[in-house]
Amino acid sequence: MDETLREVYAALLARAPENKIEPDISRVQRALNLMGDPHLDYQTIHLAGTNGKTSTARMSERILREAGLRTGRFTSPHLHTPTERIAIDGEPISTADFAQAYADVLPFVEMVDAENAVPMTFFEVVTLMAFQAFASAPVDVAVIETGMGGTWDATNAVAPAVTVITPIGYDHQAYLGNDIADIAAEKAGILKTDAFAVIAEQPYAEAADVLREKLTSVGASAALVGEQIGVISRTPGVGGQLLTLQTMAGRYENVFLSLLGSHQAENALLAVAACEAFLTGGQAPLDGDLLAAALAAVTSPGRAEVVRQAPTIVVDAAHNPAGAEALVEAVRENFRFTHTVGIVGVLADKDSAEILAILEPLLDEVVVTRSSSPRAIPADELADLARDIFEDPDRVHEAPRLDDAIQLAVDLAERRDDLFGGVVACGSVTVAAEVRALLKAPEDQA
Repeated sequence: MDETLREVYAALLARAPENKIEPDISRVQRALNLMGDPHLDYQTIHLAGTNGKTSTARMSERILREAGLRTGRFTSPHLHTPTERIAIDGEPISTADFAQAYADVLPFVEMVDAENAVPMTFFEVVTLMAFQAFASAPVDVAVIETGMGGTWDATNAVAPAVTVITPIGYDHQAYLGNDIADIAAEKAGILKTDAFAVIAEQPYAEAADVLREKLTSVGASAALVGEQIGVISRTPGVGGQLLTLQTMAGRYENVFLSLLGSHQAENALLAVAACEAFLTGGQAPLDGDLLAAALAAVTSPGRAEVVRQAPTIVVDAAHNPAGAEALVEAVRENFRFTHTVGIVGVLADKDSAEILAILEPLLDEVVVTRSSSPRAIPADELADLARDIFEDPDRVHEAPRLDDAIQLAVDLAERRDDLFGGVVACGSVTVAAEVRALLKAPEDQA
């Protein structure tokens, strides 16, 4: 990170952290009004949900770009550098453009701060920066991912043409509540009367009910997985999977998706349906060659991503129970490990016991560690919990330093010639990011 970016990022970090939600978007709306409403200079697709938002956003953006549109993409959190959060035509903006976006919005942020007892948060300011950068580019369409909520999320100032709700589960309960209906109600806040909605199949009936009620109350047209749209078939293959998808306007046969797991097939369905709604109003299918080119080229760093061979090391940002379940399914389906070693580090505000319990049947051994995040659970505490869950203490190893954890996991995976060993690193976004960095994986891929 160069000095200019370091200074801007430090100024952003001095604000309330992005995992702190202020239940009020009036500050963002006020700042945007002062700025001349740059977020209305282009069309938007807005995404909320618990899992799958980033991958769905990346697929949506890739399809739109393949269709010839100039695109913006706003996702969070970042893996390596904050510039990843704001991408134009699939590429993170430069350090200079990131700093310029900050300079552009800072006078208005300071005016709003002076008017309010509660200053704008890190995420609110970065959201303003994205809106400004997209207007300055300018882009034709921006794909915008919420931070963690919906109704009160800073991104909910947009006036979307299409909204997408991915599966809703338990995460960020300290801010969103412990009741799944309350969590769903917060996420449903992005649904708008004039925006066509694409809704994933929900793992909880209560969440599905809340979404249906919201769609009815706002009068939004919608396509729901399992009703108007669906994944008809999927065949795992080398480096991805072949999909047949049914959408509002047609069926797409044997399209190759360069991402692993049934959850990514569902995410691809949401992205295709959203782009079909955006580009054709859901009245005509997308060009088959366009879609094939987009989905074959899409990447989602840190999501069931192979970052090293011999032994194979798979990195995943799974940081909640639903993410862990998706990862376990993807590894079992796509890798033929006969001895699987985990590298696991979890943040203190996550359900570490449930994450470990889900991973336990997959992992023959686990190396418990921690990332550099100040919110990371100390390795010795997480190891004590892992020993209770894994029962056999010989299956649990402890390495407080992440580089030592990687080396130990590799040694454990390779120690027997009669076993095909593999390593799976997960538990938090920061673990995924830091393993990628230590193994020199690319920072971002379009």
